[in-house]
Amino acid sequence: MNADASAADTGAEARPEGTGTGRLVLLTTSHRVAPGLLSWPAWQILRGADRVLCADPDHPQLPYLREAGIEVETAAPAARELVDYCVPGDRTAVVLTSADGESALTDGLARLAGSGRETMPDLELLPGSYDLPGARLLDLVQVMDQIRAACPWSSIRTHRDLAKYGIEEAYELVEAIEEGDREALREELGDVLLQVVFHARIAQDDPDEPFSLDDVAGGIVEKLIRRHPHVFGEADAATPEDVRAHWLRVKAEEKQRDSITEGVPLAQPGLALAAKLASRARTAGLDVPPPAGQGIGYELLALAIRAETEGVDPEAALRAAARAYRDAVVAAEGEAV
Repeated sequence: MNADASAADTGAEARPEGTGTGRLVLLTTSHRVAPGLLSWPAWQILRGADRVLCADPDHPQLPYLREAGIEVETAAPAARELVDYCVPGDRTAVVLTSADGESALTDGLARLAGSGRETMPDLELLPGSYDLPGARLLDLVQVMDQIRAACPWSSIRTHRDLAKYGIEEAYELVEAIEEGDREALREELGDVLLQVVFHARIAQDDPDEPFSLDDVAGGIVEKLIRRHPHVFGEADAATPEDVRAHWLRVKAEEKQRDSITEGVPLAQPGLALAAKLASRARTAGLDVPPPAGQGIGYELLALAIRAETEGVDPEAALRAAARAYRDAVVAAEGEAV
């Protein structure tokens, strides 16, 4: 074994003594934040470092660091090299990590520190930029862009093609809510969100009237602000009833409808349709009894109107009863075997 290898293996005892232990900083950044928007502590440590390294020559931060006068070495440093650099001369080295981290480097540092024979520099993990709440939505947009461009199935889908999936996913979400399944709830919310992002991505390709997910989000933000004057304006709302009154008033001003039934989708499930029409009539102060007629349809209509008046969702009530009936059927099957 040569002298250099022996010195590397024996660690701190074979290295010249320095004036301190030095400092090694792993600087992490988020690819969801615009490059160059680093925290003040990050800029401080970068400007004061004796050496700045980055293994990724295409790291999005590099042009901004160099523009700021910070010299960055594009090299993949080994743990041994960095420890030997920092400790003897009490120097500071900063490693700008890539999006997937520097697992080889951190594993090497952990082995050296765990040996008990090393004089280690002060190790620090410094976030240079942070994800804001909702930042993962940017990942979803990017993934959807890639799928739309490269997937033979997704690239030719239309709004009509996806319509049935929106209905299915909405029902699966309702089922997860009614069953109290938190794991399923999170998954189904993701599936519903996918429908929104997918439709917005399709709309972006429309040659005549394109719009994007940003347009969709901007529209709902503006609507929420308009319809919550008690939150974003000068109006007062002390009770949920006050909030509902604000919502209905602003909505009526926006829509300028000729009839209270306008805008009620007639293709929705029958019980929900009946309850929605009854709600519109009641909100308008109209006392409209169900039409006289014979047959199950008229009976169901009367029950739906009654449920709405009593504050019961007839669709949810019927689903709950149907689940109880399903359990009864399963029990009967078991007894029959």
